[in-house]
Amino acid sequence: MKIDTNDILNSIFESLDHVDYIKPEEIPNIDLYMDQVTTFMDDHFSSTKRYSEDKILTKTMINNYTKNNLLPPSVKKKYSREHVLLLILIYYFKNILSIKDIETVLRPLREKYFPEDGSLVLSELYKKICEMEKTRIEPMKASVKEAYEKSQAAFDDLPEGEDQDELKLFAFICSLSFDVYLKKMMIEKIIDELAARETNKEK
Repeated sequence: MKIDTNDILNSIFESLDHVDYIKPEEIPNIDLYMDQVTTFMDDHFSSTKRYSEDKILTKTMINNYTKNNLLPPSVKKKYSREHVLLLILIYYFKNILSIKDIETVLRPLREKYFPEDGSLVLSELYKKICEMEKTRIEPMKASVKEAYEKSQAAFDDLPEGEDQDELKLFAFICSLSFDVYLKKMMIEKIIDELAARETNKEK
């Protein structure tokens, strides 16, 4: 059976076109109990699930984030809008970073912009970051298309057929994976530098 990689590419682009972020105004302007927080996250991130049984956020996860200093403790068992904003960021980060790395990345936000009583509130900071990320979608599509075209030019010395199609698809996956690997390596290097600076400050 012939593998239609062009259909796969179109499906990827369609998914990217639907990428959006939870806007601060969509988050209830009242403090929420833990069950309400998990329900809110489930409702807004259900489309990002790979499998229907995947969990977006659980009570255990929230407790673990608090225990590991990713998330400030609740106040009288309730979570503010700022708590929810941090949970959204944690949701994205946890796919590529360790708990310890996320703690390092979010430390300035927890210490300087939580709760919202400074000149730059957490909701505004979050919105600026999300709007910036939205502008990255079209350049990313161009990068993915380039990787796809290069993978389609690979293994042309083999006879046309299923084996060639599989190897071209494998080359496409490898190209995308290498991109993720390099970016993850760069992120970890930046985080290590941040952690080193914090250690030096404490000495």
